[in-house]
Amino acid sequence: MHPKEQRLKYRENVENGTTSGICDGYLQANMISLPAKYAFEFLLFCHRNSKPCPVVDVLEAGQVIPRIADADIRTDLPKYRIYKNGVLERETFDLTDVWEDEFVTFLLGCSFTFEKALNEAGISLLHQEMKKVVPMYQTSISCEEAGSFKGDMVVSMRAIKKEELEETIRITSMFPHAHGAPVHIGDPAEIGIHTFEHPDYGEFTPFNEEERIPVFWACGVTPQYVGLNAKPEIMITHAPGHMLITDQKE
Repeated sequence: MHPKEQRLKYRENVENGTTSGICDGYLQANMISLPAKYAFEFLLFCHRNSKPCPVVDVLEAGQVIPRIADADIRTDLPKYRIYKNGVLERETFDLTDVWEDEFVTFLLGCSFTFEKALNEAGISLLHQEMKKVVPMYQTSISCEEAGSFKGDMVVSMRAIKKEELEETIRITSMFPHAHGAPVHIGDPAEIGIHTFEHPDYGEFTPFNEEERIPVFWACGVTPQYVGLNAKPEIMITHAPGHMLITDQKE
């Protein structure tokens, strides 16, 4: 299915599930919209932390149609989150009632983009097989500060078969616009994850530890986490695991 057809399903609220494995071959993007007065600091944060925040498009204040998709970013993602003063207020499927012309929107690359390449190489991804949202965790890996935006990196985790690890690293390193190679492999406690079976975002995917090893990639949910520290009066993001599917080929 072409991304435009899939986005129409989200716009009409026919579907609202995770976008992992949907419209393979097209770039997926995290989204964050902020009042214009925060735009420079946030862009600087992304520049200084390109691993978790690879910018693929920026929409000027009030714009709702990105250059990389014939889409309306207010309606064409499956699910959104609205934060106010650093607190999650609610999730929604449509932003038209809260949209303001001063919002500047950033689109950041997503690791879902490289999953098709992993699938084509025969590398199995448990969250897809189990039809779950990929698990994501807050870590102790520090990001470089930019004004009021400060905090630690969020990572996504995929348990990879040990014999497929080298190929997984090789493939994902070819996608720097989608977080690239892993930032950590193995013991989650080494990067400050102490509740491994209870991810901060997404859903845990149990696995056989004799066969698989946890592999962690930088994640575009990082801006949501650091945004809690910045505490803008309003911040709108995609719901974790529910991306903008763009028209841009991988």
